[in-house]
Amino acid sequence: MSDDGANITFTTPEYDYSHYYDYQGVAPCSSVSMKYFSRLFVAILYSLVSILGFIGNGLVVCVLVKHRNQTNLTDICLFNLALSDLLFVIVLPFFSHYMVVGQWTFGDFMCRLTTGSHTAGFFSSTFFMVVMTLDRYMVIMHAHKMAGYRTKRAGLILTVLVWILSLCVSLPAFIFTKVTDESYGYGCTDSPDNEYWTNYDLFTTNVLGLVIPLLVMVVCYSRIIPTLVNMRTAKRHRVVKLIIAIMVVFFLFWAPYNISRFLKFLQSKNMISSDCTWDQNITLAIAVTEAFAYTHCCLNPVIYAFVGQKFMKRVLQMLKKWVPGICRNLPESSFRKSSILSRSSDVTSTVIM
Repeated sequence: MSDDGANITFTTPEYDYSHYYDYQGVAPCSSVSMKYFSRLFVAILYSLVSILGFIGNGLVVCVLVKHRNQTNLTDICLFNLALSDLLFVIVLPFFSHYMVVGQWTFGDFMCRLTTGSHTAGFFSSTFFMVVMTLDRYMVIMHAHKMAGYRTKRAGLILTVLVWILSLCVSLPAFIFTKVTDESYGYGCTDSPDNEYWTNYDLFTTNVLGLVIPLLVMVVCYSRIIPTLVNMRTAKRHRVVKLIIAIMVVFFLFWAPYNISRFLKFLQSKNMISSDCTWDQNITLAIAVTEAFAYTHCCLNPVIYAFVGQKFMKRVLQMLKKWVPGICRNLPESSFRKSSILSRSSDVTSTVIM
């Protein structure tokens, strides 16, 4: 084992933080280029995602905590969505360090904790997006029935259930991830006891992380959009564009990654080509699409919070206190106008904060 990460030569593409994709039955192929790709592109992108995601989601958390006395079910979901994304991005610097140094130096406990927290953050973020979608559907399509149920207590109960579900789904990541002694040094890898858990990881990521959430969005928003178009509110076109953006962005950022992982699974089952060229291309595709998908957590604050006039007002007011003069030239009339528009429709204010 070398102590100098810069002199490490990787002999298999699986090293490049691809322990999520290490399926049995695929012959390893030498790939020196993957080493430099991981060290430069993926490590840098992870660091940027971590910084931007921490700032954006941190602002959301601070604003909602400051205005906790005005909290409703939408705010509770948004708060937990931001917490999920923070949990997702806060461990990325550890993985960036892993790639740059060439081995895991933080011990077995941190290996399990970072990987498990990262996985739990991913699923809880996705589940809270689904909850927000269902909440909007019920408010818009069944407003008269939901008025008495959208309470803080209901929001807290729902929050606890979502976090419990996320932790249960992520439990194998805490259990099977461990530090291993590899040829290049210590690695933090997923080492399931049998193939069942490998297939479980693929199933949960693809089905619970993409297929079901996307299906819920398409079904709910396809019924919401016609209703919004027929409403007499100045915000309806803006809300429709926001809804379409939510679905399109979610699909574009996560579908390529899930498709790449599924192709890797088919390759491990010898259902498609398993030569070295194909193996390297699939491994490269997974690394690229994974890094691209992770940037979605930086967009969640923009899509779900910062596009809302009421929320932006709160953010700017808070920044004005923290950094005097930053909002000095902002006309107050725009705030008053947005407040009037927000009160004009309870339905649209649920969709745009």
